[in-house]
Amino acid sequence: MVNDVSDWPNVSIEDTEEQRAQAKKISDEIDDAIQRERRAKEEKRPPRKVLLLGPSQSGKSTLLKNFHLLFAPKSFHAEAEAWRAVIHLNLAQSVNFILDNLSTPNTISPGNKLFLRQDAGPDVGQLRIRLSPLRQVEISLNQCLTVEHEATPRRPISLYNNILRTEGTSKSSIRGGSAWKALAKSQTLHSSIKSELQKTRSILDACRDDIVSLWSDPAVREQLKKQGTTLEDSSVFFLDNAFRVAARDYIPTADDILRARLETIGVEEHRIVMETADAGEEWIFYDIEGSRGQRASWVPYFDDVHAIIFLVSMADFDQSLPDDPQVNRFADSFTLWKTVCENKLIAQTPVMLLLNKADLLQEKLSAGIFFAQFVKEFGDQPNDLKSVSKYFKTLFMAAHDIHSPKERRLFVQTTCAIDTQAMSLVLREVKEVILVAMLKGNMI
Repeated sequence: MVNDVSDWPNVSIEDTEEQRAQAKKISDEIDDAIQRERRAKEEKRPPRKVLLLGPSQSGKSTLLKNFHLLFAPKSFHAEAEAWRAVIHLNLAQSVNFILDNLSTPNTISPGNKLFLRQDAGPDVGQLRIRLSPLRQVEISLNQCLTVEHEATPRRPISLYNNILRTEGTSKSSIRGGSAWKALAKSQTLHSSIKSELQKTRSILDACRDDIVSLWSDPAVREQLKKQGTTLEDSSVFFLDNAFRVAARDYIPTADDILRARLETIGVEEHRIVMETADAGEEWIFYDIEGSRGQRASWVPYFDDVHAIIFLVSMADFDQSLPDDPQVNRFADSFTLWKTVCENKLIAQTPVMLLLNKADLLQEKLSAGIFFAQFVKEFGDQPNDLKSVSKYFKTLFMAAHDIHSPKERRLFVQTTCAIDTQAMSLVLREVKEVILVAMLKGNMI
């Protein structure tokens, strides 16, 4: 049955036209939004891909941290919580390493018991007992840093499968890719992980006076020197700052994070979204392990990268490879550089050579270590930073020109990766070199 006309809503022609206009306006706004989104997708530049190459301990990871700090400072500092665990592990490993090297196998029961050398200082025996909880700290932090942080933690990973040490040095590394960064997201961590991290911080805080006492004992330093035992510069830094670093309320500074040691195992992909210059753009860095056994895995990453940054540690000229004592690190770096230069897959890829660790080179030369003693070709040139760094630059540039399949520009810079102010200038220049090269190659 049709309702009476009087029951119909009282709608004027003007009201209907207003509603249609409003509907059209909404529809047009939706269409405009769709078009803007489509244009944004079309205009979005592909991520810049950079390959970090070089021997182990040349400073690749430190360079990456510098880039992160400079161009994405918010996300860099957001990871401070995770880096605190790494730094605490570095400190605990260094102390345990020192205690191990102040001991020697018991002659009655080889490899079973340890006793303190008599010339290691009168108080070290007591310090050893009081610092023994750091053994568990090392194990606990290693497990926290290497397991995937899911709602239910995986089975703990054995310390001996995940901590690698090179005899005679304090070098250590952590397997497990980037899973450790999950520690920065405390709200998603399992309660057992949170509890373990709190416990390790409490132990370190309780031990910090003893750590300072151990490291400041002249007899300990002398014993390590007699043994030819060397500590990495990052280990020395954290031991020098042990009272601050081991405090319960410790928060890592940018300088602390740059010095934290987390050796790359295999290949790690790092994505950094720019927050300062070119905000929103994404850069992808492939940080590849530099040990000789892993170099065959580099080749697949040569394709489709916009630039290669090759780092050399100038301070390693007096050291040999841990897996082959007959090979000098300087010679190994130079051989590796020539191999990269002559690779036809990257003949047109821009290459940047950073001659790194100029500060440590200066320290060695000032201490009376002669470069020519290890690199005979250097001859009787002055044993100073200017002459040695010039030798590096001339030698590596000549090798690039000789071995490169095609002519290309080479960017070379002497650097100190832990000097943030100097590195900021270098990295800005590196960034511009990469972008200019991409424009010339129509890669943007």
